[in-house]
Amino acid sequence: MGEVSVVKNKFIKYIDKLIENKRISHAYLIEVDNYETDYEYIFDFIKMILCDCSFQKIKNSDNKTINLIDNNNYPDIKVIEPDGIWIKKSQLLELQKEYNNKSLFGKKRIYVIKNAEKLNSSSANTMLKFLEEPEEDIIALLITDNRYHVIDTILSRCQILTLKEDNYSFENNDELLDLLECVLNPNSFFLQYNFLINGEITDKNIFKDRLSNVENIMINYLNYKYSSDCSDVLKDDFFELLKKYDDNKLIKCISVIEEEIPKLEFNVNYKLWLDSLFSKLIGGSIND
Repeated sequence: MGEVSVVKNKFIKYIDKLIENKRISHAYLIEVDNYETDYEYIFDFIKMILCDCSFQKIKNSDNKTINLIDNNNYPDIKVIEPDGIWIKKSQLLELQKEYNNKSLFGKKRIYVIKNAEKLNSSSANTMLKFLEEPEEDIIALLITDNRYHVIDTILSRCQILTLKEDNYSFENNDELLDLLECVLNPNSFFLQYNFLINGEITDKNIFKDRLSNVENIMINYLNYKYSSDCSDVLKDDFFELLKKYDDNKLIKCISVIEEEIPKLEFNVNYKLWLDSLFSKLIGGSIND
């Protein structure tokens, strides 16, 4: 695998913690930099789930399950890719039909949706039925290179993990700390309003990048909150600020940002968009 980057190391440490604490979710959306280079990490995650062991153990093991996975012969792993431009409803119906049968190995069954942003409205609705009524032994891994292009109803039902390097560009950035406080605290937003409208971030693309990083800070905090190395994920100022808010508040803010950021792809009035964003964020008390 060669030298492992900081982002990949954090991904490995986090999924190690999931396996150790037996806290595997029924659905993950994993954002990648590059399908070809990052796909190995996704299949390492699959091996860890199916073998119920750590990253180090699957790298130093040579058992039947790992050999079958490496040779693309494990029957309870299904990979779905776009058929033409889109992932089609018929592909998901066939997957559901296959998964009505029991696991051949008595273990979890895992399906991988590559290019999850290629789910259209019809296939996404079929996918939702699978996600909304999850069976205990079925796990979904949805892969994308841009989660903002994934239909929000799908996104909201998945735990988000990342292998993207740029998601860690927020280290030691006080401007992001100020923006995070604005997102979380209505009082802070009103104090900073003139700066947000007339200050350094009047360009919508710059603000989009910073708001994306603020979202990543909250996601990473929630993902790592219960692991022993949380302080290594966020610098102290971010961590101390986020501790003031309960998880529901953070989840609400993440959901609003996920809904609003894609609108910046279109020719919208930046100031009106910013007003709309914060009206949704402050629609309740600070610790809702």
